[in-house]
Amino acid sequence: MKTILKNLPSMQELLAEDQVQRIKEQHQIPEKKAKEWMNETLDQFRKQIISDPDSYKHYTKEAFLKEVVSAAAIKMTSESKYRLRPVINGTGTVLHTNLGRARLSDHAVQHVVNTARQYSTLEYDLTTGERGSRHSIIEELLKKATGAEAAIAVNNNAAAVYFILRALAQDSEVVVSRGELIEIGGSFRVSTIMSESGARLTEVGTTNKTHLKDYKDALHDGTKMIMKVHTSNFAPVGFTAEVTVPELRTFLDDQRLQEDILLYEDLGSGSLFPFAEEEIGNEPIVEQSLAAGADLVSFSGDKLLGGPQAGIIAGKKEVIDQLKTHPLARVLRLDKMTLAALEATLFDYIYDDEARNQIPALKDIRASAETIYHRATTLAERINEKADHFHASVRQDTSKVGGGTMPLVELPTYGVFLSKDGWRPNQIERYCRALNPPLIVRVKNDGVFIDCRTLDEENADTAAEILTGG
Repeated sequence: MKTILKNLPSMQELLAEDQVQRIKEQHQIPEKKAKEWMNETLDQFRKQIISDPDSYKHYTKEAFLKEVVSAAAIKMTSESKYRLRPVINGTGTVLHTNLGRARLSDHAVQHVVNTARQYSTLEYDLTTGERGSRHSIIEELLKKATGAEAAIAVNNNAAAVYFILRALAQDSEVVVSRGELIEIGGSFRVSTIMSESGARLTEVGTTNKTHLKDYKDALHDGTKMIMKVHTSNFAPVGFTAEVTVPELRTFLDDQRLQEDILLYEDLGSGSLFPFAEEEIGNEPIVEQSLAAGADLVSFSGDKLLGGPQAGIIAGKKEVIDQLKTHPLARVLRLDKMTLAALEATLFDYIYDDEARNQIPALKDIRASAETIYHRATTLAERINEKADHFHASVRQDTSKVGGGTMPLVELPTYGVFLSKDGWRPNQIERYCRALNPPLIVRVKNDGVFIDCRTLDEENADTAAEILTGG
């Protein structure tokens, strides 16, 4: 066995191979990382030799060199020097949480790059030459986009909910309908975050029906807030009833409780775009919630807005001002790159309809079946022309919006059904996942499905190239 192990190539011999040098240059792999991958490959061979020496007893130095270089080359080309990697989303789920949710627009990406490369006016006022506030960077845009008196953004909507409850209702009671005590991804529950914030939860109504009288009976001197939670990740249907923001606003105003009790609505995914007008779901629009009487609303930046991860809080100026001066405002504040992406996204919403329509999340959700069919047909033809080992056909299916948004919406779509003789669907899925870049697909009973709703022209070209070998 020792003789066999001695035949394994040295690190210097591996690094001197032309194939290794080409891959290092092509993928810009630093020598330290290349050595690390080489060591991992050599360790794998050593373990295999120790466990089964007879299989390698006839290997020469040249044979081992060839085998190790081949294995190392696969590792160097299929893996990445970074853990955070771009992938091709062939699932059709537009706001795929595990794949990073909304893709940024070109304008947002360019603004992030420019802001990251240079010094910036993050907290500097060019007019006065003195220190400024990072809150002011996007506040005017948020006011225009939502119709709010004031606004602030934090690092995600879960943080926004916690911030509001902690800063405005700590040691006080917050009334919430039992039908709105939801759980979202990562075991985030409204009841749990309320407990963590120091606010006291008062549940009213039942899981399927809550009436105005339930709210009336629950209010007392210790009540600081009524919280409405949009059930964006599930849909209550059947024998149900809820009290709307306008009804609660009217009640609070009639009882002259508007100064004592805040009306807050967590919209979850949030939307500035009227998807319902195009018969896509029935998501509430932020501006409408504020116009209906909510003192505060919160919503996500990386869902239906199509921007970066952020939690946006908009509402009355006197309430937002309390949040701005709270210590948590610094703890939860956005960094410069997120602010840049959010600023560019909001700018396009307000001032440039054409650019807004090119925001990837909006574009993908609203893509027509005809457009997607053309993408699928082109991709299937390219695969069938060049990839003898795969069989590709166009199939009709449905896509999901994702991100805990519009749970009942089924978007008509087309995609490429991929199969291979002698391969099970999970084998094809693993093969696609091991490509560079990885192609994430949907597994079907007899193959895999590449949903072309989430493949733009560039992604489709790349998918064709990696599936056909160029």
